[in-house]
Amino acid sequence: MRESACSQPIYMLKTLDKYQKSSYAALETSTSAKETQNNYQEYLRLKARVEILQQSQRNLLGEELGSLSTKELDQLEHQLDMSLKQIRCTKTQFMLDQLSDLQGKEQVLEEANSSLRRKLDERIAENALRLPWASGEQNIPYCRQPAQSEEFFQPLGCNSTLHVGYNHVGPEQITVAAPAQNINGFIPGWMV
Repeated sequence: MRESACSQPIYMLKTLDKYQKSSYAALETSTSAKETQNNYQEYLRLKARVEILQQSQRNLLGEELGSLSTKELDQLEHQLDMSLKQIRCTKTQFMLDQLSDLQGKEQVLEEANSSLRRKLDERIAENALRLPWASGEQNIPYCRQPAQSEEFFQPLGCNSTLHVGYNHVGPEQITVAAPAQNINGFIPGWMV
């Protein structure tokens, strides 16, 4: 009897398992049929909505307008006007935002430019003060040499006699001839 007492709970568990499986299987079958029906209904609604949207899109593009009534054409015109107003408003706002950004960038660039100009002026002033001190000279003005004529050699306006010597003697006692001049009457610059 012991064997039958031990096998009874196992047998009961198997029976309960079979009962639960068959009960839930029936329930799952009925649930899945309802879900399938709901899914199919949803599919039909979405399909009809897509067809309406496609027809509306064709109408907005100016296609298939012959079948529309006057009222539908008025609604279509109103819808197009509203869409154009919204597009213009969005475009205007975008352009205003862009203009504002560009004005901000312009302001930053102007500030940077004026800062760089101040720094450049400071550097020029520093260099103007440093140059005379760096060469060991003070307050020596910069003199630009006059432009030379187009000719390479220039005539020398010199005295034909030179006064040379330690003793100061009158000009009539010591006379020295001027250096030899070029054939054209000019002395080259390297000889001067």
